Amino acid sequence: MRRAPRPPVFDPPQRLGPRVALAMLLWAGGAQADIAVIVHADNPVQSLTVRQTAELYLGRVRTFDTGQYAVVVDQGRDDPLRGRFFKDVSGMSIGQVTAYWSRLQFTGQVQPPRSIDGDAAVLDFVRRNPAAIGYVNSTAMVDPRVKTVLVLRE
Repeated sequence: MRRAPRPPVFDPPQRLGPRVALAMLLWAGGAQADIAVIVHADNPVQSLTVRQTAELYLGRVRTFDTGQYAVVVDQGRDDPLRGRFFKDVSGMSIGQVTAYWSRLQFTGQVQPPRSIDGDAAVLDFVRRNPAAIGYVNSTAMVDPRVKTVLVLRE
């Protein structure tokens, strides 16, 4: 009779760096982090609702409530965070979002948000552009030059 192989031994988190331990625990548990919608630190907007965020990302409005033009940036086309974000703010799947933007582009009404690959690139773009709005994994938020205006919980 063959014995079942032993599961691999997990190195206790106290031996790992705190960020590595947290990432491993989140990965092992299948948990996903919250999504932080961010703007430049100097932007007068203090908070946004889910609806306001959806309207910006779907091109229905082009300015913040302050009247300032919004430069909307999206995560990369294949980023899983993008799918979660659009499902949370609009209830639409990525396929529906793609079809939505295809229709709008065909009519020439508006262009989709600029696509930027990765949290670090989105953070960098928002920190350099006072009118920018983006979204990142909340664990990436460690920059005083940007502020969180909405958190989409897991």
